[in-house]
Amino acid sequence: MPDPADPPVLSGEDLETWSSLATVLEWLPAALDAQLQRDAELSHFEYGILFALDDAPDRTLRMSVLAGYANSSLSRLSRAVARLESRAWVRRAPDPADGRYTLASLTDLGAEKLHEATPGHVRTVHRLVLDPLTQAQARQLRDISRRIMRAMRDDEGWTPSSARARPDDGARQPR
Repeated sequence: MPDPADPPVLSGEDLETWSSLATVLEWLPAALDAQLQRDAELSHFEYGILFALDDAPDRTLRMSVLAGYANSSLSRLSRAVARLESRAWVRRAPDPADGRYTLASLTDLGAEKLHEATPGHVRTVHRLVLDPLTQAQARQLRDISRRIMRAMRDDEGWTPSSARARPDDGARQPR
């Protein structure tokens, strides 16, 4: 049984591994946001919303499902969707199947915005994450990321439909 007076510490390779990952976790979102903000006037969070809606059947999801995919509170998601709605990129409406729920739908203008923003985003993802890695390292990163995700939650999280159709070919589009 561990002695409470002797708290656990990170050291050696464990500390080096953790500090490297923690730095990536801090730097990568800011870099993705900066590119998308500069080139498309979108945050990475907003881009993810548009991407998930574009990938959904009829380009529509319940807000609660979208919040789960985005690992977001409903209030944070609602504020982001309101910003997208004010630009006519997303539309909200009560769910006709159950009025207690709200649906978010990608508009044609939103789809155009997503498709306009995607090439620059994909180039940034390649430059920052994929290109510095060999193909084997990219597969390892995917497998390691999935293991870490499973350690946090039992569910798999959101997966683009193209990746669900081809789980092992590495052809996912960046989110």
